[in-house]
This record gives sequence, structure tokens and C-alpha cells, in this order.
Amino acid sequence: MSHHRNKLALLNRLRELGVRLDGIEAALEAPHSKDWEEMAVEREDDEVLERLGQSGQAEIVRIRGALQRIALGEYGDCVRCGNEISAQRLEVLPDTPVCVKCAGTS
Repeated sequence: MSHHRNKLALLNRLRELGVRLDGIEAALEAPHSKDWEEMAVEREDDEVLERLGQSGQAEIVRIRGALQRIALGEYGDCVRCGNEISAQRLEVLPDTPVCVKCAGTS
């Protein structure tokens, strides 16, 4: 299953939040780099984080996690139980790391 559309939606949301994507997109080309998230953080505009509230910062973290799972080929699998997350759920919540069953038990 291709996650290209969800990846674009996630990158667009980061743009809307004011995050610079040059480092993130370059890092996605090298998915096995363990410094992926550090590179993205270093290149991010500090003023954006200061301007965003806690919920915006948390959303950026969720989106980065989803992009990393895409790069590693793990996107769409629940991080708790390992079952596949439904395409409908990913369409509505492309940054979700858990299936609907696990979301209900948190």
C-alpha cells in the first residue's frame, strides 16, 4: 500500500505550522540515518516553536514520527499491537501511531 498521499499531507501540515522542510525532506532520502530527527530539529526555525503552543509542538512531534515510520517502512502498523491501522483512520489522522482499538484503551 502506497502512503505517498499521506506523506504529502503530513509535509503540507508541517508547512502550515511554519516548519522549514529542507532538512526533513533531505533526511527522508536516507531513512536509515539515526540522526534523522536531530537533523530536522536543528534546521527548524526556533521562532516557530516559540510561537506555537504546546499542542502545536506535540503535533510536530507526531508528524515527524509518522514521516520517520514512512521512511522506515513501518507506517500503517500500530506501534502498540502491531496490527494494521485502517486506511480510513490514516486518511483522517495521518500522524496517528496507533490503531482504533489501541487508541480506545489509552
